[in-house]
Amino acid sequence: MNPPLKILIVEDEMIIAANISLQLTSLGYEVTGIIPRGEEALLHIKQHQPDMVLLDINLKGKIDGIETALLMQQDYRIPIIYLTANADDANFNRAKATNPYAFISKPFKKLDLQRAIELTATHLKDNNTTPKEHTLDNEDPLILNDCIFVRHHEKMVKINIIDILYIEAERNYCRIYSKGKEFLIVTTLKDIDQKLPQDHFLRIHRSFIVNISQIDEIATSHVVVSRKAIPISKQLKSELLKRLHTI
Repeated sequence: MNPPLKILIVEDEMIIAANISLQLTSLGYEVTGIIPRGEEALLHIKQHQPDMVLLDINLKGKIDGIETALLMQQDYRIPIIYLTANADDANFNRAKATNPYAFISKPFKKLDLQRAIELTATHLKDNNTTPKEHTLDNEDPLILNDCIFVRHHEKMVKINIIDILYIEAERNYCRIYSKGKEFLIVTTLKDIDQKLPQDHFLRIHRSFIVNISQIDEIATSHVVVSRKAIPISKQLKSELLKRLHTI
């Protein structure tokens, strides 16, 4: 018998959160906690690592639900289902960038919640039971001075450092874009950033690492690498310009 799915509820309206908790328990799920603030949720996730997070977009406190999701995704690959009473385009587009598994609009019915969780759980189960030849191997990339080796179709494939254009975080994975090829690997952007040679690469955004030597243009809010516009934060733009002066 499989253990029950562990679900964290991050919701600052306690009556709604308690009701959700009762519904989840009646459906056979384990609620790891009811947390009203994003900062507290990040600490809880670190300690308990739930299988799924039900996350209110409009949290009160220093960080809202979307910012909480972005910080969580730097270290964990936990599926998110957003709860929202405000489905305006601005919030939807911000939330969409975090690749949630579902949106549930408040007020919602028990069946809406049940179906969203079941679909997410099915997706997780399918990922865990997919035959090996069709899955991504979670073996860490082997990084040397002038190249890296990544698992690709049951082989370790060599990618020259100079050929890597940029690396993008993509939900549970990282996608390496090199000249003429792409490789999807199971690792966080934070992990790969710590292992890459710092004289060649710089993380310029929460979702992107670029090969400095492959940058074609630097604009106010983005850089261009091989015709791809990649956003850059103000703080990291200063670091990038400092690094370019030393090349």
